[in-house]
Amino acid sequence: MPVPPPAHGPRRLVAESWARCTARGVRADALAPVPEAATELDERRRGHSLAAALPLLRDLLGRGATDDGHVFAVADTDGTLLWVEGDRSALRRAERIRFVEGAGWSEPSAGTNAPGTALELGRAVQIVEGEHYGTAVRTWSCAAAPVRDPRTGLLLGAIDLSGGPSIATPPALAAVRAAALAAQAVLPRTPAAEDVVRLRALARDSALLEHAGRVRRLSPRHSEIVVTLALEGRGVSGDRLAVDLSEHEIPPSTLRAELTRLRAALGPGLLGSRPYALLGPVRADYDEVAGLLAQGRPAAALTRYPGPLLPRSEAPLVVAHRRSLEQQLRGAVLAAGSADLLRRWTVSEWGTDDAPAWTALARSLPGGSPQRAAAAARAGHLERTTGHAARLQRSRS
Repeated sequence: MPVPPPAHGPRRLVAESWARCTARGVRADALAPVPEAATELDERRRGHSLAAALPLLRDLLGRGATDDGHVFAVADTDGTLLWVEGDRSALRRAERIRFVEGAGWSEPSAGTNAPGTALELGRAVQIVEGEHYGTAVRTWSCAAAPVRDPRTGLLLGAIDLSGGPSIATPPALAAVRAAALAAQAVLPRTPAAEDVVRLRALARDSALLEHAGRVRRLSPRHSEIVVTLALEGRGVSGDRLAVDLSEHEIPPSTLRAELTRLRAALGPGLLGSRPYALLGPVRADYDEVAGLLAQGRPAAALTRYPGPLLPRSEAPLVVAHRRSLEQQLRGAVLAAGSADLLRRWTVSEWGTDDAPAWTALARSLPGGSPQRAAAAARAGHLERTTGHAARLQRSRS
């Protein structure tokens, strides 16, 4: 039987997910980000560990999804859908909500949904109809489970079943859990990857740190310290770390106490001292975005960018890197001149007041189109507002 609705308000899992979405500025009326180009998707698929388990997953879930009128999907750790298969009618309906191969369904990108929230929490979840954050998805139910590297426990991605009421049942959740365990059993065991520290700090004030199969949600202050150490990329003295973390003086005893608490939170073997450093290679989401920009792939970079680095942090090194990454991404979007990229930039929270981007969007659209006129009007409004604010500031100074 379907999962019963809660007697009073949403389930705690759903309420917490909605709160994260609200805090990140996710729009309930927006669809998932535009899918990646076929060449970029093919590149992701070829290099992904779950490709080895795909035949087994198709046997366990794909055939049943096709027979029962559902959709079966495999996502990577960023929530990008690598494979979406199943019943033809269900696939056509899924296209309308942009649940398609190459689309981004992480929680920061698409709101509360089974694959995205499973990746966010690192455990299996089931999201039933109106529990979805996005209004367009509320006629769907979905169940998803994360898949981990069998040797290190690191997240590799998630598998998902989406469809009608029968997905909102305990057997559906049990099926994706069992399939995830079966996939882990057939995956090759990667060598020495347990030392890798995976860090997610974009569009969140509390970073997620994953290491040796454990996911830790850091406090905002610990997030600043870990990101700062990762950005330094080498051991730093206590004095240098204090300057990186604050414009005001931090007493050495206070900094040592913070680092002691951080070491306890991270567990043994992750934080070195004298000099202070993260022990082991770090793979951070902000570095992935920067890497894609360096490769000349602005569309992929924008897809992987859910929002600014530790948005509320005032740590000088974090602020400098946050601004630098956003400026690089903005410059790449403007230089590309693509109407699709410019539209995605201007509807984002960080691009909505970007007058030059709205102007570029207007110029990229066909003459006489209503969208061009609307973009030009928005650009003009922003330019007038900015000019008025500048004149007011000069008159007060």
